[in-house]
Amino acid sequence: MEFDKRHSYLIQWLIGIGDLVVLNIMFIVVYMLLGSFYTKAIAYNIREVLLLLNFCYFLSLYFIPIQLHKSIVYLDKVVQRACGLITLLIFLFSTCLIFLNVGDVLATFLLVYYVSTLVVFSCWRVCVRMLLKFYRRKGYNFKKVIIVGAGKNGMELYRVMKDDISSGFNILGFFDDNLALKDILPNYLGTTDQVEKYAVEKDIDEIYCTLPGTNDEKILRLLNFSEKNMIRFYMVPEIYRNIKKSMVMEILESIPLLTLRREPLQAFYNRALKRAFDIVFSLCILCTIFPILYIVIGFLIKRSSPGPIFFKQKRTGLYGRDFECYKFRTMRVNAEADTMQAVKDDPRKTKIGDFLRRTNLDEFPQFINVLKGDMSVVGPRPHMLKHTEQYSALIDKYMVRHLVKPGVTGWAQVTGYRGETKTLEQMEGRVKRDVWYIENWSFFLDLKIIVVTLLNMCRGEKNAY
Repeated sequence: MEFDKRHSYLIQWLIGIGDLVVLNIMFIVVYMLLGSFYTKAIAYNIREVLLLLNFCYFLSLYFIPIQLHKSIVYLDKVVQRACGLITLLIFLFSTCLIFLNVGDVLATFLLVYYVSTLVVFSCWRVCVRMLLKFYRRKGYNFKKVIIVGAGKNGMELYRVMKDDISSGFNILGFFDDNLALKDILPNYLGTTDQVEKYAVEKDIDEIYCTLPGTNDEKILRLLNFSEKNMIRFYMVPEIYRNIKKSMVMEILESIPLLTLRREPLQAFYNRALKRAFDIVFSLCILCTIFPILYIVIGFLIKRSSPGPIFFKQKRTGLYGRDFECYKFRTMRVNAEADTMQAVKDDPRKTKIGDFLRRTNLDEFPQFINVLKGDMSVVGPRPHMLKHTEQYSALIDKYMVRHLVKPGVTGWAQVTGYRGETKTLEQMEGRVKRDVWYIENWSFFLDLKIIVVTLLNMCRGEKNAY
């Protein structure tokens, strides 16, 4: 354990060295396999180009640092960060080659190198994470920690740390001034005035304090002790007792501020990326598949019942603003279209309408809304105005879902909350997933939702009616 404490940074260095080995080997493999036609432009500058590639890797690490060594990292995030790092690396590498005039590298070489390295590098990072988890399960690379305060926050922290044995935490026990907890806690170590002695004797790496704010003298004493003894000190905010979710810290001058949620789409570059994808994706659909669908489905709709091909309805959009949402008409023209939600075996549906709903084909006109900017390809599904008015009064976080543009498909829809919401609990479940999407948005998450939606379209959905 002593070796691990003194050499904890060695793991990061080994990962970095492994990254460089993978990048350089892949470069040489692609260089050898493609042949002289695609590589002759860099043949005379191969050493300089390799040096530039390695320099770009270190520059990329500034924006996407290594996090594999951290206690809790999920594999999908490992792949996401690996792909982001390689994409940024290739962008910087290509840009530097152009401006430094190292060589007119052909696009084919860079494209092959990018795609192949993307796959191999992601697999390498996943393997490293799995090996590190295995290493920790064997009892190595652990941090010795103690928890001061055994209230709700302390027990919640203990549960999270103990959930995964490979997270790297060795929880030695609790300190609390409530002696009645001695026979209840998993490992009661003593009162808070005994923390300092125990921490020195056991060579503690980290102290986690969950004491309430009324114990500010004890907290300040433990904080000063940790600073003097080079022990990392962490505090769980008391507010977490009532707000069971992650919060984000921001700084106003030197004043720390806690906000309720992280919103990746508040960043301009994320919004620009999402909007660019929306435009490209919707244009591809509208210029290829949609004209054929419009002719075939439009003919069948007209045959099934009199009325327009499109059904237009006011829905709630970004920041609660109304917009006109387009769909292929799946019902006979009726007076309850704007007030009554579709139900199973709805008598208002036409035969072709039932098929369109099961296969999601009725949603394709909404790509017009996406192109116009009223909607996004992925986001919380837009609700009828009546439902917005009704549920906003019943569900606390209902309006939070309107902080982003509504989507043609969404996280709630691909996780079992598509179609009719018969109970308040079902709508709460949908809203919960919509809020989770807002807080955890990433471009890869959007791609995942699109893929799952396509698979569901092929399989058919039981809740699509």
